[in-house]
Amino acid sequence: MTDPAPARRVGHQPTQLQLRGWVHYHQVYLLEAGSDLSGMLDDGLASPVGIICVRPGSAFLTTGLHTGVVGFTVTVADRDPGADLDTYEDVVEISYDSPTGIVWLEEWGGEGSHTLPPLAGGPGWYRLRYHARGMDAAQQADTSEEPIDEYMLQIWPEPHKEPAVVKLTSDTAQYWIDHSAHA
Repeated sequence: MTDPAPARRVGHQPTQLQLRGWVHYHQVYLLEAGSDLSGMLDDGLASPVGIICVRPGSAFLTTGLHTGVVGFTVTVADRDPGADLDTYEDVVEISYDSPTGIVWLEEWGGEGSHTLPPLAGGPGWYRLRYHARGMDAAQQADTSEEPIDEYMLQIWPEPHKEPAVVKLTSDTAQYWIDHSAHA
């Protein structure tokens, strides 16, 4: 992608996209031009919040489903849009360094790419809040052509701060947190 970084915008309405994404090996990614997942994969995907791991320009998002279709909602906002603690079983947050302010959601193996709106603050620090529901059922099913698990990723400008587990109820999300602690 050669698009120039967007000008810093303030006060725009949050943009929400709903889509279906193909996953394999429990993986979907948030990427930018020049991002490289290989270093993240080499590091063993250690993350204090388990189900999302970040590096500058990329984020690795874990799903409960091994292979198939998941439901995915992405919200890009200029301020914290608020967590949805009633609808989702697991909610985690982590800081993300965006070198370009231009991101997309990438399906496993390049099967598909979903362009997202330019990030509200251009290049800089953002907060990613990753919501999950149905991870345990999807983990048990292993594969599905219809969504069993659903996710919501919220992105907004915010200075770097410590990762946080906001809500944790599924065994699958707990597994990934425990796995990361030992990676």
